[in-house]
Amino acid sequence: MKSVQNKLKEECGVFGIYSSERINVAREAYYGLYALQHRGQESCGIAVNDDGVFTCHKDVGLVSQVFDKDILEKMGYGQIAVGHTRYSTTGGVSASNAQPLVIRHCKGNMALAHNGNLTNAHKLRQELEEGGAIFHTTNDTEVIAYIITRERLAAGSIESAVERAMDVIKGAYSLVVASPKKLIAVRDPDGFRPLCIGKTKTGYVFASESCALDNIGATLVRDVRPGEIVIADETGLRSIESHCGSKGHACVFEYVYFARPDSVIDGASVHRARLRAGAFLAMEHPVEADVVIGVPDSGLDAAMGYAEQSGIPYGVGFIKNRYIGRTFIQPTQDERERAVRIKLNVIKETVKDKRVVLIDDSIVRGTTCVRIIKLLRDAGAKEVHMRISSPPFISECYFGTDVDSKENLIACRLHSVEEIAREIGVDSLGYLSVENVQKIAAEASCGFCVGCFTGQYPIEVPGKITKNKFEMKISENK
Repeated sequence: MKSVQNKLKEECGVFGIYSSERINVAREAYYGLYALQHRGQESCGIAVNDDGVFTCHKDVGLVSQVFDKDILEKMGYGQIAVGHTRYSTTGGVSASNAQPLVIRHCKGNMALAHNGNLTNAHKLRQELEEGGAIFHTTNDTEVIAYIITRERLAAGSIESAVERAMDVIKGAYSLVVASPKKLIAVRDPDGFRPLCIGKTKTGYVFASESCALDNIGATLVRDVRPGEIVIADETGLRSIESHCGSKGHACVFEYVYFARPDSVIDGASVHRARLRAGAFLAMEHPVEADVVIGVPDSGLDAAMGYAEQSGIPYGVGFIKNRYIGRTFIQPTQDERERAVRIKLNVIKETVKDKRVVLIDDSIVRGTTCVRIIKLLRDAGAKEVHMRISSPPFISECYFGTDVDSKENLIACRLHSVEEIAREIGVDSLGYLSVENVQKIAAEASCGFCVGCFTGQYPIEVPGKITKNKFEMKISENK
């Protein structure tokens, strides 16, 4: 059963760098992870490969908390580094679950970082444990590491082992894998999670988002294709395409919420996608109003798009305190409301005595937006019309997005948009349609997964295959 959330949690972020020269790869990975901090704030880590000797540092906390100058200098130099920022969609919050994982094996050392969820992880873990494997973490990544290590015994190379492992693991996985001499990037055949390739002066970079390339001065080359294995080594860049063929089904919520707006994913600008989402909202759900505002941060671009399409002026409605940590404790109703006021403060001059269009990326449980709407009412807003740049959540995600259990999703508890509008306290409410959310990234080279909005998934998911105790069950949430 998933924990109760007020807001969707971000994905994990992965980063890898290969250099033909010995440089401070730890520092480069550090700056790359800084750009990916929005994808995971629970833990982070970096593993450095210096001529086959692996050094790893990881812990619970933000990138700036886990690493300092002395740590980066001590572990810094080498030709390969792998980094990770984590939010746990599977496994708990602990230092043992932090990544990358470093595996020491007779066939060679390996460091691995993973973004996504395997749909057959429980089944594979059971089989491995029954064969004598001992697990030290509770995440999917260790299952992947075991499978790759097992395949290395039969394969002639690390990339062949990865290729064979892809026949076994199912679901969502974007991986960066470091061996003693190579850096490998892997994207699952459906391309659920993003992964791109960048070029530096001395080598190559793999990252979850292109914004991480910008941070270290790398140039975006292209995205890793669904099913592709890309290898960077002393010979340059090459790829294995034995699992390619599908156009892919990238998570559309990357464009709605998860990714940074300055990133380009599968050829499509995230910023432009959010502007387009706002424009579609204005066409689908027009309203007479005086000002359009967005909920920081992911609602801002969509609000600009809504304002431009509708002709209603755009305004800055909130100031966000960026120094509030995710661990802010809110045990009572009074403290929860106070926490919202600390995190977001209304600019009264923007909303007082005005009809306000409020844009946000999603509604999960509805509790947070109730408090935000109350802030607007208290600031003197005459009307509040809420517009959401995604469809209602009606089903779980099995591919790495922590969509809440059905009994906690407001769109499952209530039967109509009008009922949701009454519960959260707005004058009107409109969601982006499933049809149009798939059009917001029109330039993208892939198709999209919209399973959390429709209950229909591009591949088989746990619960539709089997409902034994080792699989995630959806029957509990119906």
